[in-house]
Amino acid sequence: MTKTKGRAEDTSTLVYQCRLPLSTHTVNHLAGLLRRHLKAIRSRWRILPPGRIAVIVLAVLRHDQRLADMAGGNNVSESTVRRWRDELIALLAAQASCLDRALKRVAKTGGEVVLIDGTLTPTQRRTGKANRRNYSGKHHHHGLHFLALTDERGRLIWISAARPGRTHDITAARHDHILAQLRAAGLGALADLGFRGLDNDVRDPVIVTGFHASRTHKLTPGQKDANRVLAVGRAPVEHGFAHLKNWRTLTKLRRPRPRHPPPASLACSDEPRSQPLTDDLLHWLPPTTSVRTLSAGHTSPVTYDFKLAEAL
Repeated sequence: MTKTKGRAEDTSTLVYQCRLPLSTHTVNHLAGLLRRHLKAIRSRWRILPPGRIAVIVLAVLRHDQRLADMAGGNNVSESTVRRWRDELIALLAAQASCLDRALKRVAKTGGEVVLIDGTLTPTQRRTGKANRRNYSGKHHHHGLHFLALTDERGRLIWISAARPGRTHDITAARHDHILAQLRAAGLGALADLGFRGLDNDVRDPVIVTGFHASRTHKLTPGQKDANRVLAVGRAPVEHGFAHLKNWRTLTKLRRPRPRHPPPASLACSDEPRSQPLTDDLLHWLPPTTSVRTLSAGHTSPVTYDFKLAEAL
């Protein structure tokens, strides 16, 4: 049996258009970042204009399109699309807010409570002992864990850097000094039982987690009602995670090798910063400062082309 890399006779490449459920403001924002970056580095040209590059990158992030397909539909190489993707993610990461600034912004707008929760983003299972820490016993698969803060309506205001999938919610919160930051900003937080024990101040609690039942301690009717009210109050944070994972590239990360966040994404005083998360630091997440542009409202027919296949 012989292998041939040539095309079969009478084949052609099919290209079709697909619509992005994003506003034009999102594309303009990303294209503006790229234009300013090109001007700063004195880059003379790119094979495609910044607006077209922004659409291609958003298609990769939103619909998780294969780089080779996007490259084929736009007559560029796969490595070029990969370079554009990493470049624009780095530009977005540089705008991410620090935790203290995000909380101060909420307090300044009259907010009193934020919602906190953790989630796991699935990843491929790689060989080697180093990947064992990415296995989550709770979810029974490999992934990356990260925390997120939302307002009372479920709008994302801050997200942490990724950690191994085995990381517990309360461990991640202690590492990011969530409790101290909330006290400094004068805000409270609603959380699930995974954060029980983070705030041991009975008289003036900052993080409310509800009541825990055990075999020897059954909940009273009043405690059950309190848990029910708390569950209703923190439900929007789950909606925020669902909206975040509308970016299909977050449904399962596939990276050939670990990458580190650009230095610009780490430059922020001494406080925890929301970072783009790569393979071991979930690389795909848009920064929290651009959350307003991620909504599906006020959409316009933004389309992109990509290579379908070689058809007979």
